Amino acid sequence: MPGARRAAGLHRPHPSSPEEPPAQEDLLLAAAYVSDAQYNRNVPFETSPQAVRLYHFYNHWTMRAATYFFIWGDLALALFEEPALFPLPFLATSIAEVLCLTAFSGRLVHFAKVTPQMVFWKDTKNICIVVTIVLTLIDLIIYGSLEAVNIHGVRWSRALRPVFLINFPESRQIRRAFRSIRNTLPDILYVFLLFIFSMLIFSLMALKLFGDRGLKTVEGSPYFTNILDIAFELYVLVTTANSPDVMMPAYEFNWWYSLYFITYIIINTYIFMSVFLAVVYNNYRKHLKNEIRTLAYLKRHKMIEAFNILKVKVGTEFVVKEAQWRQLAKIVAPDISSSHLELLLRISDEGQKGYVDKMNFLRLADLLNIQVVTINIKRHPLEAWMPRVYQSSPSLLVQKVVRHRIFVWVYDVIILINAIFIALDEKNPLISYAEWLFLSLYIIEILLKLYTYEPRAYFGRKQFWNWFDTLIIIAALVATVANTTIQSARKYNSQQILDIVLILRILRLLRIIVSIQRFRVIVTTLINIGPTMLTFGGLVLVVYYVFAIIGMEVFHGKVHFFDPSSTSPDALVCGNPALKDSAFARGRYCRNNFNDLAASLILLTELTVVNQWHVLADGFALVTHQASKLYFIGFHVVVVILIVNSVLTSLPRRTQAPFESCYDISPFQRAFLPAYQSLILAPLFLVGPEFESLYACFSRPQRCVLVVVSLLEPRARNSWGDSPAPGLPCHIRAALATILLILAQERPSRGRGGEEPLRAACPAPSEWNM
Repeated sequence: MPGARRAAGLHRPHPSSPEEPPAQEDLLLAAAYVSDAQYNRNVPFETSPQAVRLYHFYNHWTMRAATYFFIWGDLALALFEEPALFPLPFLATSIAEVLCLTAFSGRLVHFAKVTPQMVFWKDTKNICIVVTIVLTLIDLIIYGSLEAVNIHGVRWSRALRPVFLINFPESRQIRRAFRSIRNTLPDILYVFLLFIFSMLIFSLMALKLFGDRGLKTVEGSPYFTNILDIAFELYVLVTTANSPDVMMPAYEFNWWYSLYFITYIIINTYIFMSVFLAVVYNNYRKHLKNEIRTLAYLKRHKMIEAFNILKVKVGTEFVVKEAQWRQLAKIVAPDISSSHLELLLRISDEGQKGYVDKMNFLRLADLLNIQVVTINIKRHPLEAWMPRVYQSSPSLLVQKVVRHRIFVWVYDVIILINAIFIALDEKNPLISYAEWLFLSLYIIEILLKLYTYEPRAYFGRKQFWNWFDTLIIIAALVATVANTTIQSARKYNSQQILDIVLILRILRLLRIIVSIQRFRVIVTTLINIGPTMLTFGGLVLVVYYVFAIIGMEVFHGKVHFFDPSSTSPDALVCGNPALKDSAFARGRYCRNNFNDLAASLILLTELTVVNQWHVLADGFALVTHQASKLYFIGFHVVVVILIVNSVLTSLPRRTQAPFESCYDISPFQRAFLPAYQSLILAPLFLVGPEFESLYACFSRPQRCVLVVVSLLEPRARNSWGDSPAPGLPCHIRAALATILLILAQERPSRGRGGEEPLRAACPAPSEWNM
């Protein structure tokens, strides 16, 4: 079809004959579809050769990195703009912002070049970016003009900067999180309105019960005489931040009045807040299922499009030739190794017929997402340099001791003893000398492990715990040497350096995590949910940034911090007479202000914790207006009720699976647990005691894939036979690089007893056909 091409998602004509191989432009187009399916991108793009090349360039990692650089640079400008943590002239910050806007415009134009015009202008994200760029330029011009005539203006467009972080295609995870929250708003709104109605009813009751009794607060102000103050205090009571202070005047007057507050707490704090969490959770689950269903449909649709572009007819079915499949995989994953590519081809071309059928082709995007761990076990360098010494009886005894579990237990006891010594007074010379003893023991431990295990395998890319252990010991060495050096140089005394030294010494105790399996499981789980936490971290950052900018514009300069040694009378009222005799000033909260971006973010973090947040709200209300309390209430509703509850509902499902997978199962079951998330490449001769290091727990048990690549040394043997491939000379076996694949096509169904027939899906070693 010469002429105009159609957008992604529509069928494209195939080669002129079923046997005709696809052209290079067809490979690029198919690669674009597969790449979109791999990364769950839903970007409709033009299918002309030029547009496809531009689309590949648009998705290149350098372009994405440059986009993020300018996004974070644009957000960081608030550190240098008034009110600034590091002040810069307006001209410098405005030039930097114009550069960022130029980069955003270029990125948007690039996107417009690969997207059909009708689709581009119907996309709300693109419209938001264009409008934000225009509004920012208008704000820059107006603010600059006012500054030129010495009139202070308001940079209101700074609150719009997170729009770039949210709406560029690279931030689709944050958009999905926002979408999830937006979808829960209709149901939450009714619960929230009912909660407000309940709170107002209790406020009216409090006004009638306590308003005319002449009660006073601790500060001496009238107690519950203003309906708005009552409503605010009762809202704060829902967060428990002012409990039991808020009820003490009434409780002291008559203990029966405590029943009013107890009833309010039960209804609004426990029942309504629980309903909020339940509504958020149910809606999150519902919309998450819809989101996953949509993503799965789009992924399959894109893979079908790619297949239709590359397919040729062989016999009675359409397939993709092996050569085209290889070229496609290399375009989609240019850094893929030849062994990895061969592995994926063997999985896709099960019968090794020279082509890939449609069903197996549709799995390509998922296969490319599977993490592949390549373990190349080589001889220890000492074994190559000094074979007799390394294989001698004393050497083998040392290696056996290091590999034994008792060796780990001994060092666990040493760590606990070291913890006791760290807690003691380090000025005691005995304690100081003991630190060197413990450090020596840790260094000996590392040296013994490096002597026993091959160094490159010990410090492999995936050996997180070995790196962690070694870095902690290096930190302890640096801390001890630095501490000794600082103490010997009596003329030099830096408290900050000494604090760092003490922290590094305490970090040594973290090595206990390495020794206890359940600790490792917990830490590994936390690492695995890192991407999810980063997504919600980006969500929180957006909200924090918007509220911080608004807070700086409204509350800047209202509160000032004075050094604790200051004798100025203003230090007692945080530089503002309106705070005299207030809880804000008495609590010395002067540093909690909106005078720069860093201070604003710290203050918002304190508000998220909730404790004493009403004192902060009251303080800023005193220096501005009582209506400013709405700012703090709005922040609490958005962050604590909506976002924090969304995070709480998303984490259990992501943390539950690793514990279910790793506990109460045998090591062999764990090794062959159906897993779609990881492939293990290992020498075939590792089966035996060393094979336990390859056991892994996976959070997405869907499929069992174990790939064993034989490096086939002449002396290689296993636990079930004399040779990995008996009957073949070693050099032939090494040349062929025999690949043993044990692949369960589908996850086995559960039996009546609830146990999964793992042996049916993943045969035991004795059942392998060697």
